Amino acid sequence: MTINNVMRGTVYVLGDNIDTDQILTAEYLKINPASAEGREELATLAMCGLPEGVLPFINPQTQRAGYDFIVAGKNFGCGSSREHAVVALGASGVKAVVAQSFARIFFRNCVSTGQIMPVTLNEGCDIRALKTGDTIEIDLDAHQIATADGILKTAPVGELANIVAAGGLFAYARQTGKI
Repeated sequence: MTINNVMRGTVYVLGDNIDTDQILTAEYLKINPASAEGREELATLAMCGLPEGVLPFINPQTQRAGYDFIVAGKNFGCGSSREHAVVALGASGVKAVVAQSFARIFFRNCVSTGQIMPVTLNEGCDIRALKTGDTIEIDLDAHQIATADGILKTAPVGELANIVAAGGLFAYARQTGKI
């Protein structure tokens, strides 16, 4: 995965406490996320556990996410430690998840798998003005997100951007001669 320091795209907006069962329900844990076929199948299932009546996340024509980014509130990715959830989002086309806070294991799985760039909003940033379908621009170097209503400040990602861009922790270690 290539992470650009500036990413522009549309958002899918969620609230607080989005758990891994909403991202990918447990019935799909039998799919092998390490195989190309498994990733292909997981891509079509991202966010399959969201309640009925919410705007669809997967575009039925492309069988991929209809959005580039997920924007959420507090505790995104809580629940189990399954990396399947992260792989499903990344395979579906999500480039980054922007949240007020992340469950620690989900954050680590984003980085270690190299699937998604986790971007943490600074305390006090209000995402309520953002609506699903809005366009944002994430600038990892400037630690900010430009929205139609202004700027949201983010925590620095530092070397994490390079790890995700390399394709995960092991790929980064190989690339930098650490293994």
